[in-house]
Amino acid sequence: MRPPCDLQAQSIAVEGEPNCRRSALLKDDSLLEFYYDDTRTVYDMFQRGLRIAGSGQCLGFRKPGQPYQWISYTEVAEQAQVLGSGLLAKGCQPNPQQFVGIFAQNRPEWIISELACYTYSMAVVPLYDTLGLEAMVHILSLAEISLVICDREEKASSLLDNKEKGITPTLSCLVLFSDFSDALEERAKKCGVEVLHLVQEACCHILIFYCRLMQPPQPKDLAVVCFTSGTTGTGSFVIQQEDVSISYLPLAHMFERMIQVSMFCHGARVGFYQGDISLLMDDIKTLKPTFFPVVPRLLNRIYDKVSRYIWILSFTISKYRMLFLLFQASLGGNLRFILTASAPISPTVLSFLRATLGCLIFEGYGQTECTAGCTFSMPGDWSAGHVGAPLPCAMVKLVDIPDMNYYAKNGEGEICIRGHSVFRGYLKDPERTTEALDSDGWLHSGDVGQWLPNGTLRIIDRKKHIFKLAQGEYIAPEKIENVYMRCVPVLQAFVHGDSLQAHLIGIVVPDPEVFVDWAKERGFMGSYEELCQNPDVKKAVLEDMTAVGKEAGLKSFEQVKDLHLHPEMFSIANGLLTPTLKSRRIDIRRVFQEQISRMYSKTAT
Repeated sequence: MRPPCDLQAQSIAVEGEPNCRRSALLKDDSLLEFYYDDTRTVYDMFQRGLRIAGSGQCLGFRKPGQPYQWISYTEVAEQAQVLGSGLLAKGCQPNPQQFVGIFAQNRPEWIISELACYTYSMAVVPLYDTLGLEAMVHILSLAEISLVICDREEKASSLLDNKEKGITPTLSCLVLFSDFSDALEERAKKCGVEVLHLVQEACCHILIFYCRLMQPPQPKDLAVVCFTSGTTGTGSFVIQQEDVSISYLPLAHMFERMIQVSMFCHGARVGFYQGDISLLMDDIKTLKPTFFPVVPRLLNRIYDKVSRYIWILSFTISKYRMLFLLFQASLGGNLRFILTASAPISPTVLSFLRATLGCLIFEGYGQTECTAGCTFSMPGDWSAGHVGAPLPCAMVKLVDIPDMNYYAKNGEGEICIRGHSVFRGYLKDPERTTEALDSDGWLHSGDVGQWLPNGTLRIIDRKKHIFKLAQGEYIAPEKIENVYMRCVPVLQAFVHGDSLQAHLIGIVVPDPEVFVDWAKERGFMGSYEELCQNPDVKKAVLEDMTAVGKEAGLKSFEQVKDLHLHPEMFSIANGLLTPTLKSRRIDIRRVFQEQISRMYSKTAT
């Protein structure tokens, strides 16, 4: 692949200021606002794909053991238009301040519902399974949501729980993807909520005349209110109509949403997983995607499996090639490119997988507040250890963080983003909006970056979640956790510190797929749970983590001095991860308070 610019100068200083940079792909400092002149809204993006693909395949789904079934672009557009007119019949207003909730897992109906809202300039508010009562009530009340589209009766029932308590007074209509019981309908009626089936709702053909009356959405119209933590993002690589992507990351996650609208804009296909993450590899083999968006944790798992085979077996070059083909086949055999996001990935892992998986692997960086992406690795640049250069739609600058000894004059500081992709602000929260967006329109990310000589950006630290140890040293726990998760036996890591303590401790969840074998190689026998209780095994894991930390350049005070091995994964279900797979730090501290106190008590003596 021929690089689109000089790889030794991937970004350009803005107005001669070396710490404020823009993409080298631009002719001047004017940022890219629209990639295609005729595509200025999410609605326009799908319409462009519809013109390209027409009756071609758009959304795919499958049942266990069966091939994928497909809905065409034309069918999706027709269903979205009719459903949108039905939503208007139920009191939704055709304006960008009308919020419609979608409370569902990834599936074609999610996209059809979203497009129905965009067709009539209504804004979408994704809801999560694990938000909990307090957060769910906050969102429904803040956005004054009257209508929610659900995939299952259980979710509709949970919304009625809130309605019956009188804490979500605006809720008046529920639309379900699937059949529901008479009991649910009767219960809803008693508290003034109408319940409809998606098919029933879509049959409001009498209102199809709205299609002729409504103006298409405008670029200034609000499209999405996204209640989610930050994530890393996507960029403008070349998607073709023949491409296929698999959807398994949460659709309420801005990264996944941007992947999908990019696919739709080019008339490409999106296949949905069955809803069970344990069946994802089977879905991938069946779908044979050409594009695979991933989080680094999944790439780390693939790396562990591939490298273990190579380490154990001594092959000739030809047999290595055969082995690599088998690995590629396990991901469907058709991959053209992978996009990794949401957390840093080890340069070793990235370089190794680029060699073994036989496809392009890009890395991006950003957050929800800048519509997922602000930097992206350049096609043709196979170096690792950075997140690429600014996208053409954004400028990136670094600002001083004196408390952490980061200064822009040294090419280091907090990453700030400005451009057309930056959000308008937090819904009805001017105080938080002012904290995130300064008076000049710069979004302050909370991440710490470093400009490299070739104009790419490296993420080196985190400003948020920092704390001081007793001796005054600042700690960025997420940076340390990302290092420790490179250890073979470690699946998840949580680093904790206290301003009254002089050292760090950790909670570690060992990887159940490798932990027993890893321990056995070191002479430790037992089940996964038994090994987690073995103090000698804990010592071995701590030694491995310390060695990896030292290799990664962690300072002595950044290394944990004790840890607790926990046999249950942090998950969305147990409340220890957010829907975007970020650690719920306060909740983890609360759950493990006894172990934390015990470790500090022991190390103090």
